[in-house]
Amino acid sequence: MRIRDHLSHAGEPAFRFHQLITAWQASTAETFAEVDALPKRLRDQLAEQFGPRLHPLTALEVQRDEHVEKVLFSSDSGARIETVVSHYRAGWDSMCVSSQAGCGLGCTFCATGAVGLIRNLSADEIVAQVMHPRWTRAGLARPASVAFMGMGEALANPHVFDALTLLTDREYAGMSARRVTVSTVGFAPSLERLVNQHPQVTITLSVHSPFSTQRRQIIPLEERFPLARNLDILDRHTAVSRRKVYLAYLLIAGVNDGDDHLAALAELVRERSRPELFHVSVIRYNEAAGAAPEYRAPSSNRVDEFVHGLTARGIHATRRRQLGSGIDAACGQLHAKYLAGRAPGAAPIATLIPVSPASR
Repeated sequence: MRIRDHLSHAGEPAFRFHQLITAWQASTAETFAEVDALPKRLRDQLAEQFGPRLHPLTALEVQRDEHVEKVLFSSDSGARIETVVSHYRAGWDSMCVSSQAGCGLGCTFCATGAVGLIRNLSADEIVAQVMHPRWTRAGLARPASVAFMGMGEALANPHVFDALTLLTDREYAGMSARRVTVSTVGFAPSLERLVNQHPQVTITLSVHSPFSTQRRQIIPLEERFPLARNLDILDRHTAVSRRKVYLAYLLIAGVNDGDDHLAALAELVRERSRPELFHVSVIRYNEAAGAAPEYRAPSSNRVDEFVHGLTARGIHATRRRQLGSGIDAACGQLHAKYLAGRAPGAAPIATLIPVSPASR
């Protein structure tokens, strides 16, 4: 966005920005000098104004397995953020992007919360995760879908709204809004703004407990913006848009996996004005550095029983498929390991793959 504004203020014709974006989308260019479609004097001017690189992110470390590639990026300001690409057998890719460096909400299940909030990412830093040339250089197509499920609470960052506009702009990233998912633990004022400004974006609301007192222990934001308020917003949204929304439920052994939780969660959904448009996505807890040490993963059978209990009560529910558990793909974990590996006297991180300048 800064580049588009600069070109406009400098009196450059609108097609110059389109030339830059076309080159950016179709090639592996990392620097302004590589964008041959622009005259050299403009390339030099842009490099002087914004630095030599097209993107504000540099890849630091990579973890990968058969289905997932996770990249730790460094922003020009030095902040560390994580981006995950999942490769599905059907032949399409989905990308999970970060919206903040760290997170200040303190959810007790989340590794990112242990980092604390460093700062909000700019719209350019968010979109650069999707458009970074490292993906095309690796022979990957642009992701078929993007989810704001990485580091940070997306709706606590006002720049996310500009990022959504850029991602769905036909002249920029050109993604369908229906292929973009925004996940939130319930930042109600911004959720209201999201359903008004971007009604076709898919929404996932983290529930994790149907009981307000317990949910406050898991998601402290419950104190400010209760689950009931967020559900009311989604009620109105589904009635108007007729779009399906998702309720994420992280199943933690001995914490929120009881039959009373199951029954209360089902009742929460049944109380909606359009309950058939609410889909519960049950996720098996994945132990993470910095999360509450007493939290444990339930058995696989218990997850299946919980899902079956919901469907038996007439609730649309599925078990979310989890990829990347072997490489700590939950948000915040690569950042935490990176920091631990750089601490004085710390052992090297064998599972991390340093990204050499040549491979960037």
